[in-house]
Amino acid sequence: RTAASPSTTRFATRLFSSSSSSEDTEQQTLEWPTNKVRSTFVEFFQEKDHVFQPSSACAPLNDPTLLFTNAGMNQFKPIFLGQVDPNSPLATMQRAANSQKCIRAGGKHNDLE
Repeated sequence: RTAASPSTTRFATRLFSSSSSSEDTEQQTLEWPTNKVRSTFVEFFQEKDHVFQPSSACAPLNDPTLLFTNAGMNQFKPIFLGQVDPNSPLATMQRAANSQKCIRAGGKHNDLE
């Protein structure tokens, strides 16, 4: 991780050759910026017929029961509660993939303390 900003976070994977000789072992580092991690995750599920659902706001606009988005499933709450409008695109959704922005705050179960 770099200290510059979250957008410059790098994930590194060390790859080693299958050579038995330690002298022949070749190391290579691949850098995965956060955008590549997100897009690879979403593309994996899109290839398996999941519909991409863009990230919703961190401060939910239409849900007075939530102060902030604390999980990736919050935007699907109407489906789980049986409250989705039949004319909404959510009504016909069978499989979804997203990378939801959220706020995690304190406590064992992410409750505010």
